[in-house]
Amino acid sequence: MIMPDFGRVIFMLSVVVVVHVMFSKKMALASSGATIPLHLNAKRNCTYAITVKTTCIKGADTTNHVSIRFGDSNSNDIFVHRLNSKHVKRLDPLEPQVLDDVPTKPFQACTIDQFEHKSHCVDSPVCYLYLKLTGQDDWRPGFAQVRVLEGPHLSSDYFYFRRYLPRNVWHGMDVCDTDVTPFGLKYKKKLFS
Repeated sequence: MIMPDFGRVIFMLSVVVVVHVMFSKKMALASSGATIPLHLNAKRNCTYAITVKTTCIKGADTTNHVSIRFGDSNSNDIFVHRLNSKHVKRLDPLEPQVLDDVPTKPFQACTIDQFEHKSHCVDSPVCYLYLKLTGQDDWRPGFAQVRVLEGPHLSSDYFYFRRYLPRNVWHGMDVCDTDVTPFGLKYKKKLFS
């Protein structure tokens, strides 16, 4: 009769030791300043570096308001109403170095502009991006890319446009859900109001 109780006590002590070791490792990780994976901390905000290139043809620039919407396959939608107001710096098209630290007018012909926006974090890589042009000017973006500064593995690929954007409608690409058909890849489009 004593042996089964002794076995139960040993089992309970081993469970307590395992829980204690796991908890102390988690606390050591948190106190060391190491980052906790984004998928474990859903309420955290991330900083997004948004890079947009305007093509080099005459009339490609704009002074209109440009909005951007991007997100991941888990329906984490990030919306920036006036991207123009988030302008941080202009980059050299040939080298990734800053040309000027003084904010200048974005979306000029043959320039690469970088914008910064803070919002809730995505759970998986950014896989859709849409731009919206509001105003009377035409604008011809070359590409756009979103980098997640807290998690580079969540950053997007390049989204290429290379055409004039229609005004007052969302225009872009969604590569989150693709179907393979006999005629090639079929991309599903998102509808935004």
